Amino acid sequence: MSDLSLLFLAGANTVEEQRARWERKRSRTAKELLETEHKYLEQLDLVVTFFVTILKAKGTLKPAVLETIFGPLESIYSASHVLALHLERGNLGPGLENFCQDLELYGHYIENLEQANKTLKEQLRKNKSFRRFKKLQEARPQFQGRRLEDLLPLPLQRLHQYKHFLRDLLENTNPDGPEYQKLARAVKSVSEVSQWVQDIIHKRENSLQLLRIQKLLKGQKIQILTPGRWYIRKGWLLVVPSKGEVLKRRMFFLFSDIFISAKPCHPLHPLNSNKLACQAVYPLHQCIVDKVFGHTQSQGGLLSLSFPNKTLLLMSSDQQDIDDWYQGLAAAVR
Repeated sequence: MSDLSLLFLAGANTVEEQRARWERKRSRTAKELLETEHKYLEQLDLVVTFFVTILKAKGTLKPAVLETIFGPLESIYSASHVLALHLERGNLGPGLENFCQDLELYGHYIENLEQANKTLKEQLRKNKSFRRFKKLQEARPQFQGRRLEDLLPLPLQRLHQYKHFLRDLLENTNPDGPEYQKLARAVKSVSEVSQWVQDIIHKRENSLQLLRIQKLLKGQKIQILTPGRWYIRKGWLLVVPSKGEVLKRRMFFLFSDIFISAKPCHPLHPLNSNKLACQAVYPLHQCIVDKVFGHTQSQGGLLSLSFPNKTLLLMSSDQQDIDDWYQGLAAAVR
C-alpha cells in the first residue's frame, strides 16, 4: 500500500473518530435534556394541577388575579409536554424547532413575574380562603416541602438551561447532517428570547437601584426614578476646594445623564441619621472630564469635571478607583 493510501486511510479514521466523539457527546446531552425535561414537567404539573386547575374550578381567585399570578403557565406546560414527546421518540431537531415557536411564552411569563409575585403576596395578605388553600396544597407529599413561590420562577431557570443544552447539541452535531440547520435555528431563537429576558431583568434591577437611591437622599427635590435614566456607579471621593480649605469627603452617584454630590446627614438626627443630604446635581450633557493626574500606576489620582458654571476637582488615593470613575464619567458624557 502506498504512502498516499495510508495517509488517506489515517485521515478517514480521524474524521470517523471525530464523528463518533460528536455522536457520544450529542447522545449524552440529548439524554440529559430529556431527563431534566421530565423533572421540569413534574414540577410544572404541581402548579398546573394543584393550583391553576383547581382555582379556576373553585373561583377562589378572580379570573384577572389568576391570570396575573400564573400568566401563560398552562401553555408553557403544554409546549414542554409536546417537546418531551418528541425527545422520547428521538425527533431532536424537529422537536426543538417546533418548540421554539412557543418560546415567546417564556418572555411574556418572565416579563410579568415581578407583578405575579406582588399580586401573590397581596392575595395572601387579604384573601383568607386563598391563604388556607395554598397552605393545604403545599402540605401535599408531592410538593416535598416546596412552596408556590419556589415553583413560579421555574420557566426562567429552565430557559437558561435550554440555552446551554441547545448550544452543546449544536456543537456536537455534524454541520452536514439533516438536523444541523434546525438546531441552529433553535439556538438562535433561544438566544434571542434569553437576551429579551436579560434586558427585562437589567431594567428591573436598574429601577430598584434608582428607587433605593431616591429613598437614601434627602435635601434637594430631585426625581431619581426617571424613564431612560441608568445607574452607573457610586462611591466616596475627596473634593479638592478652589481655595486653601480642607478636603471634603463626599458621596457621588453617577447616572447616565446626571452626577450627584451628597454628604452624610447628622448621625444624631432622629429620622435621617442613615441618609445622605443631596448637595448638588450636575447635568452631564455639558460636562468635560479630564484626568489631571493618575495616568501611571501612582497612588491614586485627580479628576477634573468642568461644567458651564462650575469645576469640580475630585481625588482618590486608590488608583483603580480613579480609573473606574474616569471611565464611567467619560462614557456617560459622550
